[in-house]
Amino acid sequence: MTPPTFIGLCEILVREGGLRPTLRTTVEEQVAKALYLLAHNVTNRELAFFFRRSGESVSRYFHTVLRAILRLYEKIIKQPDGFHVPSEIASTGWEGTASDSRIVKEALNKQDPLRIPEGKYYIVDAGFMLRSGLITPYRGERYHLKEYSRNPPQNSRELFNLRHASLCNAIERTFGVLKKRFPIIASSTEPSYGVDTQKLIIFACCILHNYLRGVDPDDWLLAEVDAELVNDTNVLEEPSNSKESNEEFKKGELIRDHIATNMWLDYLA
Repeated sequence: MTPPTFIGLCEILVREGGLRPTLRTTVEEQVAKALYLLAHNVTNRELAFFFRRSGESVSRYFHTVLRAILRLYEKIIKQPDGFHVPSEIASTGWEGTASDSRIVKEALNKQDPLRIPEGKYYIVDAGFMLRSGLITPYRGERYHLKEYSRNPPQNSRELFNLRHASLCNAIERTFGVLKKRFPIIASSTEPSYGVDTQKLIIFACCILHNYLRGVDPDDWLLAEVDAELVNDTNVLEEPSNSKESNEEFKKGELIRDHIATNMWLDYLA
């Protein structure tokens, strides 16, 4: 972040976010401390030592700046058009070692299950079981984007896989850039903040990212993440099958085939 970009951020946080200087701390120092924490993932104690402030003061001003950043939400974050699907946390008490497919399976089968709105579905990788609400790519067909760089899709299944991979790539790219810009999100250490504050930190990082893209874009950062995604050769695990899932699997097949056929017809037109 360049000095002019930093000064501009401080000004917008004062003007739009309601951030104010105090008797002992300027706006610039408050913002600098918050950005340092987000960008370096240091502890409150380390931040207090670096800025020569008390731990209580550092923590208080971090949350003050966090709230000011969140007030920029309407100005900087563009809401998606169309149907809004409320987010649900599948199971906040689980350890981070469980696979995504297992977490979703448990969320769908528990007493108060994850609800996927009728007619809507999630795009998921081949490690999940295909069902009406979870649409996986076709197995046995080309999938990774680099496989299509010189050879366009030859049939409906390949076209579906190409566009499926493109959607997943956009999501992975977003998280990849955020993790590189704000290491606090990518940290594997135990969080020092509660769940509510962790959610606010992610929102704040998204707002800051959009602000920076508008005034000081780091194209090298996007290129670095894109290169990592192109070279990603993770082997997908085979989903577990069961008689209980056969009906849902067939529904998922019908939905996927219908989408793939319509895509192919539009592609050929």
